[in-house]
Amino acid sequence: MEGVRFGDTGVMDDMLTEGPTRASRHVGRAQGTYVTASLPRRDHEEGGGGPAMLLSMNLVLTDYGGSTMAVMGRNDVTEPVRELAVVGGTGRFRMATGYVLWKTNSWKGKSAVFELDP
Repeated sequence: MEGVRFGDTGVMDDMLTEGPTRASRHVGRAQGTYVTASLPRRDHEEGGGGPAMLLSMNLVLTDYGGSTMAVMGRNDVTEPVRELAVVGGTGRFRMATGYVLWKTNSWKGKSAVFELDP
């Protein structure tokens, strides 16, 4: 996360597709906010020291009539696979619980492609 500083905030409204390209079938949107929390850890501290985004987002799924899944968690971008909590939902996903596995497919400059496995 080069050029990203502690406390930086952002808003997302990104397309969700079945595959890693924009040409893939559109299945919804990822809408939410994030804050970076990437203070350097000290050598004696364990875990939780990588650059991370504290993330709150709704996955709006078109195949389910706009039903949403609410996802929150700490996205440590140095880890190959991250686990984020499903904390609720609307419509067909009302009262949803569980987790989403989140992987970085590619990252170039300010653009990234992530893979989500619910």
